[in-house]
Amino acid sequence: MRHYFKTLCSTLVIGLAVTTGTLAQTAVAYRMVVPFPPGGGTDILARAIAQKLGEAWSQPVIVDNRAGANGTIGAGLVAKSTPDGRTMLMVPAGFAVNATLYNALPFDTEKDLAPVSLLAENPMVLVAHPSFPPHSIRQLVAFLKARPNAVNYGSSGIGSPPHLATELFQYMTSTKMTHVPYKGAAPVATDVIAGHINMYFMGALLAIPQVANGRLRALAVSSLQRFPGMPQVPTVAESGVPGYSMTNWYGLLVRAGTPKTVIDKLATDVTQIVNTPEIKERLANEGATIIASTPEQFAIFLKEEIAKAARIVKASGMTSSH
Repeated sequence: MRHYFKTLCSTLVIGLAVTTGTLAQTAVAYRMVVPFPPGGGTDILARAIAQKLGEAWSQPVIVDNRAGANGTIGAGLVAKSTPDGRTMLMVPAGFAVNATLYNALPFDTEKDLAPVSLLAENPMVLVAHPSFPPHSIRQLVAFLKARPNAVNYGSSGIGSPPHLATELFQYMTSTKMTHVPYKGAAPVATDVIAGHINMYFMGALLAIPQVANGRLRALAVSSLQRFPGMPQVPTVAESGVPGYSMTNWYGLLVRAGTPKTVIDKLATDVTQIVNTPEIKERLANEGATIIASTPEQFAIFLKEEIAKAARIVKASGMTSSH
């Protein structure tokens, strides 16, 4: 089935047309670009929404995975598309760091892309292989301070939410680890489960079953509040790092210059979809909380997130190659 989806995503595009205030059935192609490989949280959310959009519009809505460079390849594709709403971009929180992390982006994040809706967010869970000695954040901090750079941690790519979460953790605890970036969430999850890397800020969706079956140990969750899906796991903030907070969020964008009526209609349709009982329950089971903002609210939020990411990059000395 995975091979089938990969083949499908690389060869098909969305059949969808948007007109002012309405969605018309035409043969004009549409696509929802996911700038990461299949299988991660961004891809899962995109497929859930794409399926429902297809049903609502009576046309196939196919996810187009365009992975690479922490999402900049897929984002660049949308940034250079025709500004008619026919090409959409689904992004996670790591998207906000690219404006600072990469010195020569082929597009301007804030000028070439238009926010549609902030859809959902979920915490990350700091997990470790069961053989890793620390059993708590306090033990981890002491362990790391005694062994600078000796512990390795994985991420789903340079500038990804797990990378940012760990860099923020290191900055706030004055510790230092060795970063091992992967190309997506699936391969890093495989390696931390196998014990090839020590730690990983894993999405709640992936962490819940792995912690439940004992393959991984959960040290803490990244949000300010405890995660209802794992109520027994403390937050990083309550475990000795006051004020620590980092969540992964998901948002939808289109090419800047797309008519406001088209953006508003798309935002309305997507908001209705993520608020249906079926999608809300499905996302809740996967550790996500529905937000479903307006385009204006997402624009403000995104601007703040870009500024926050810039502060983390500056404080950590992070570069696009480290």
